[in-house]
Amino acid sequence: VQLQAFGGGLVQAGGSLRLSCAASGRTFSSYNMGWFRQAPGKEREFVATISASGGSIEYADSVKGRFTSSRDNARSTVYLQMNSLKPEDMANYYCAAGPLMGATNPSLYTYWGQGTLVTVSS
Repeated sequence: VQLQAFGGGLVQAGGSLRLSCAASGRTFSSYNMGWFRQAPGKEREFVATISASGGSIEYADSVKGRFTSSRDNARSTVYLQMNSLKPEDMANYYCAAGPLMGATNPSLYTYWGQGTLVTVSS
């Protein structure tokens, strides 16, 4: 599975962005998908994970209530809607695919897309 994330950009605090992650290959619907982010000088951290069917979604406490993940298996795409953005949300955002539902550890994901940069101005 090849993943390509896009949709990052510059936004003011309080604004919104929607990230997309498009997958190639016919097995997208069998993978659980995760969103992670990494700010300069910091470790990669879990943001959200969505099960293969889309029926189970988990979020990091830091984004709960502000971010929403969804997926469209027909389009082989997973989304991350980010609202009420804060300066601390600024990071490179990555999507990943893996076999385990609910995984929050990046080491449990097999495939990774390139990052898309989200910049939040205060």
